[in-house]
Amino acid sequence: MRALPRFLLSIFGWTLSVKDPGTGRCVVIFAPHTSNWDFVVGILAAWGIGLKVHWIGKSSLFDSPLGPLFRFWGGIPVDRSQRGGMIEQMAERFAGTDDFILAIAPEGTRSHTDHWKSGFWHIARAAQVPVVMAFIDYRRKQIGLGDSFLPGEDIETDFEQIRAFYADKRGRWREKESTIRPQERQPAKPESSA
Repeated sequence: MRALPRFLLSIFGWTLSVKDPGTGRCVVIFAPHTSNWDFVVGILAAWGIGLKVHWIGKSSLFDSPLGPLFRFWGGIPVDRSQRGGMIEQMAERFAGTDDFILAIAPEGTRSHTDHWKSGFWHIARAAQVPVVMAFIDYRRKQIGLGDSFLPGEDIETDFEQIRAFYADKRGRWREKESTIRPQERQPAKPESSA
C-alpha cells in the first residue's frame, strides 16, 4: 500500500524525506500549516512512509458525512469549547501501548497566529514520549519526518530547537505562517468569594 501514495505524491512533484524516529510512540508536530492541502499531502506522506498516525480534529468535522472516514484515518474528535483534560486524555492513550503516534498541527489553525499552541509539548512530556518534527515545505516540494527530541524541563529551550528546525521550511501561504513560540499560559481565574 505504500507504493500508491508515493506514486501520487511524485505525480504532483513531491518528494519524501524521512528520518526514522526509532519509536512507535511519539507526538509528531506537522508544520507549517497554512492550507487545506497540507492535510491531503500529509496523509499521503504518512501512508507512503507506512505510519499509522492519529490526529486531533474539531468535533464538528466528525459530525459530517465524512466523520466515519476521518475516524478510519486515525482522527480523534475533540470539543474545543471544553477546556482541560486533553493532556491527560492523550497521555492515557499512550500508556500501555507500544504503537501510538499522535500528529498535531501546533498552530491550531491555517491562519497566522503570534504563537503555537503548546499542548503537543505538554502531551509528550506527560506521556514521556519524544516530539518528532514533521514538515511540509512548498518551496522545495518536500515533506517528511525530521529531528526528534524528548521534552525537557524548559519549554523555551525546546522551542529554540523547534525554531531552528523549521527556519527554512515554507508553507503554501507564507503570510499565514505563525510565529514559533509557545502560547502563554493564562493565569487561573480567582475564585469568587460567595
